[in-house]
Amino acid sequence: MIDRTRLVYGLGAVGLGMLGLAVGDFALQWQPVPKDIAFRTELAWLSAALLILGGLATVWRRTSALGSLGLGVMYGVWVLLHLRLALADASQIAPWNGVAEALALSLGGLVGWGAVARPNLAPIGRRLFGLCPVIFGLAHFGYAKFTASMVPAWLPAPLFWAYFTGAGHMAGGLALIAGVRTRLAATLLAAMYASFVLLLHLPRVIGAPDNRIEWTMLAIAVSLTGAAWNLRPPRKAP
Repeated sequence: MIDRTRLVYGLGAVGLGMLGLAVGDFALQWQPVPKDIAFRTELAWLSAALLILGGLATVWRRTSALGSLGLGVMYGVWVLLHLRLALADASQIAPWNGVAEALALSLGGLVGWGAVARPNLAPIGRRLFGLCPVIFGLAHFGYAKFTASMVPAWLPAPLFWAYFTGAGHMAGGLALIAGVRTRLAATLLAAMYASFVLLLHLPRVIGAPDNRIEWTMLAIAVSLTGAAWNLRPPRKAP
């Protein structure tokens, strides 16, 4: 039986894995493995295979918690790779944005696992996750012109949308950190990331189907959508 709660999160990982198998490489700057590392190609194949296996396990209800844990740990390695770069230039928000993306993916899986296996740990994961959209928001404000350049051409006032989505990230992240309206905050963050998938990344893939980075951004956006959706705590009984 399909686990609908973790379906999007798992499919995002499967997409990243399939792309990795197709190109025989890691996920570009989202997975900044040093170029000179030994057995780099073989490790890239292994990484892609683990993403697919973890994603499929997450989608299947019987193995969903285990798959979520596996993906959470795997994305945790990505966090360490990004942290190395961020600490080398700690004053810049861009490398910390990479840390936040990887950490959000990792915590999405760990909270998904914790909700089943360790419910007492899930609230801690949600609060930690809140740091990630706060950093995303700071990046939107700090690189507003670049963010605006990503807004679809048919939407008016692109700079407004850059600031608007930055504020949305900040609000959602702070709510998670404070533990206030956690389910609503996670749901709205997931909805915002889903809108990025549908309005931004999917059209860009359709317009450039041979462009690897567009496919990678689409898979990352799908994964972030699923990670935020995983955060939602159960509804309280009336």
